[in-house]
Formats: sequence, structure tokens, C-alpha cells
Amino acid sequence: MVIITLQRNKCIGCNYCYELAPERFRMSKKDGKSVLLKSVEKKGFFTLKDPDHTIFDSCERAAKACPVNIISVKEI
Repeated sequence: MVIITLQRNKCIGCNYCYELAPERFRMSKKDGKSVLLKSVEKKGFFTLKDPDHTIFDSCERAAKACPVNIISVKEI
């Protein structure tokens, strides 16, 4: 299981997450911030639990590239 968390309100819209993991991230046309696809929002944190382990590497690269460190990726 891969767990991805995005703290969207702190996003600066740099686009790195979408470039590195387009299968899980999009950029909003409304406000220019990152959107974690198929995620659930709770108190400003958007979380996705995905059984597909093949997404881990690209999402981890996106998390490391994020200049404001608002993406976390865990594999359990």
C-alpha cells in the first residue's frame, strides 16, 4: 500500500509534482495549485491510499522535488 499526502493550501504551484508523477497529480485551472487525484480531504490534508506499488518511485521523486515540502509518500 502506498500512502500519499498533500497539504494543498501551502502549494506554490511550481508544477514539479505533475511533471514527475502525472498519474497522480494535476494542476488546478482555477487556482494553479496541485491536485492529488482520487484523494480524500481532511483538515486541509489530501490523502490517497493506493495498493499499486508501481507509483511509489515517481511519487517519491515528486515529494523530494517539492520546494515547500508539502508532499509525503509512504510505502507500507
